Amino acid sequence: MEITFYGVRGSTPCAGESTSRYGGNTASVVLRSADSDPILLDLGTGLRYFGADQGAGAQLHAHALVTHLHWDHVQGLPFCQPLLVSGSTLSVYGPDHDGVAFADAFDDLMRPPFFPVTRQDLPGDVSFFTLTEGVHEVAGAKVTALEVPHTDTTFGYRVERNGFSVAYVSDHQQPADGFSIDPAVLELCRGVDVLIHDAQYTPEEFASKPTWGHCTVDYAVRVAAAAEVGQLVLFHHDPSHDDETLDQLLAGARETGRTMGVDSIVAAFEGLSITLA
Repeated sequence: MEITFYGVRGSTPCAGESTSRYGGNTASVVLRSADSDPILLDLGTGLRYFGADQGAGAQLHAHALVTHLHWDHVQGLPFCQPLLVSGSTLSVYGPDHDGVAFADAFDDLMRPPFFPVTRQDLPGDVSFFTLTEGVHEVAGAKVTALEVPHTDTTFGYRVERNGFSVAYVSDHQQPADGFSIDPAVLELCRGVDVLIHDAQYTPEEFASKPTWGHCTVDYAVRVAAAAEVGQLVLFHHDPSHDDETLDQLLAGARETGRTMGVDSIVAAFEGLSITLA
């Protein structure tokens, strides 16, 4: 399994020289295996670059696991070039929202006057499916979907394929005590080869935004330690954090990790590729 990062930011895209090394696009991660269709984790603005990688005029046949419908996780869909090619197919899975089906909730986002076209206007075939909590088969992979703490209904995912496992918890509300871990999060993350986890805030930022739906870098390390994961990937970087800040946060996370038994920690950047073989 190969894990490639096309968008690593949270909340909103950011651009400029100060963020050029880590990148400024929002959540978009792709899981590839030689014998199966790719699985896309979220559809943020980084998805445009994944589409460009497929080559001009190329068709795409893929499946997407969407955590929730906040803008930073879905805005890339209409800009994925292969979806403008007839014959392409994308099956998109995600939770309902307060009883509103996943497709209907998305259609409220991508329609005039908020956007000039609907998903039905795309030449490619984009199909939406409401996913429930539990274990599913998607593109030949075992996918566990469980609700995790955030501001709205949000899923975390565990993907198991070819003997390897990846957990994706992109948005995670840290508890007020900073120590307890939601049982669903632990179930998703337990013993995975790679954990991709929300790491948006410093302690000072979290203190002023304690209910904004995210967590600190140190809490991400705590989750990784409790779940005994193989590697932690810090993700969903705050748009205000420039490259130098992320370097410092990564160094601090590695120091904390050494005291907690988490030996492999990286900060996600656009173009990062991790191969599990």
